[in-house]
Amino acid sequence: MPAKGVLVAVTADVVVAGGGVIGTAIAWRAAAAGLDVVLADPAESDAASLVAAGMLAPVSEALFGEGALLRVNLLALARFPSFAAELEQVTGQRVGLRREGTLAVAYDAGDYAALMRLTAFRRSAGLDAEELDSRACRKLESFLTPDVHGGVLFPGDWSVDNRRYAAALREAAAAAGVRTVRGRVTAVLTADRGNRADGADGADAPDGADGRARGVALAGGGEIGCAQVVVAAGSWSGAVDGLPAELRAAVRPVKGQLLRLRHPAGLPPVLTHTIRATVRGIDVYLVPRADGEVIVGATQEERGPDRTVTAGAVHDLLHDAMSVLPVTSELILAETCAGLRPGTPDNGPIVGGFSVGGLLLATGHYRNGILMSPVTADAVVACLTGQPPAPEWAPFTPGRFVVEGLAGEKGSR
Repeated sequence: MPAKGVLVAVTADVVVAGGGVIGTAIAWRAAAAGLDVVLADPAESDAASLVAAGMLAPVSEALFGEGALLRVNLLALARFPSFAAELEQVTGQRVGLRREGTLAVAYDAGDYAALMRLTAFRRSAGLDAEELDSRACRKLESFLTPDVHGGVLFPGDWSVDNRRYAAALREAAAAAGVRTVRGRVTAVLTADRGNRADGADGADAPDGADGRARGVALAGGGEIGCAQVVVAAGSWSGAVDGLPAELRAAVRPVKGQLLRLRHPAGLPPVLTHTIRATVRGIDVYLVPRADGEVIVGATQEERGPDRTVTAGAVHDLLHDAMSVLPVTSELILAETCAGLRPGTPDNGPIVGGFSVGGLLLATGHYRNGILMSPVTADAVVACLTGQPPAPEWAPFTPGRFVVEGLAGEKGSR
């Protein structure tokens, strides 16, 4: 990071603020499109990208009233295989894409009834779902408890190893010529006398439409000049000065704690499919990795930017995991971790531009950052190069907050 007060002598076509999978995917694809890109990475990308299960699960996470989100998630799933294949070709790294599907199981009759209601809704949306009784569930996954009441197989839901994927993205970006500056973007600067884009500096602020973005300011005191800025800072996006107040307020950190388990020597793999279980009304998931890891997660906590791991969360996750997969007790507890998902009032991402010329947002992906990283990169690069993004993005522009205000989000879905 540059020393305080030192001007960074860097200019670029595009500065991407944020080094998680969203920001790095955008940087890679923008550079591949011929743009000169600087990625400003504060080395805090593990706030979400490295603390994730890597589920690509638009079907088993589809909820009532989120039709627009489902459509963009299905677009994301369709894009992911070709994106991952190109990433592996460019880097020579495997990203751990698994296509066995997700098995959702219910622990008791009440859990099963809730699962059937969601399954009926998902089928009504044209999604593939196969109902299974307890015996059929255990035929797919022999280590499941016999107490499992029943389940549903969602073959269209996959997973990827999030840490391998993030590492491959960083390597691909570097190979494409992306320059990385270790620093946190604190403000977007406009062409009007260096003012922030929200006119925070008072009398010198642009009137009417804000001045065009001309660069960013860094926490260390330097600046990076550019023609276009992409704010992709995840849960920290709201801390970037220069965004309208409505957009800064629209992104909040949602804490999630999860566990990484490993197989002891001699124990065969205990899972083939991702398991999404409901245990007496509480959701837990178990995601297998090719190297023998099993990810168990995850809590959803409205605690601000808190990243502490709590004993209660570890206990609850292990208890629920062992309720449906008793062999979990024999695995090695390799890591406990907590991350911050970027949530929004309507659970949808914020992608695209608004009244400030040259300033784009790519944030608010909540639980779907890994899944949506390829199509978010596609959408942002389309905007950067003057092309329209896919129509599925129309409900998720920044304008739903800036123009309509926070009260208008219900009409955007």
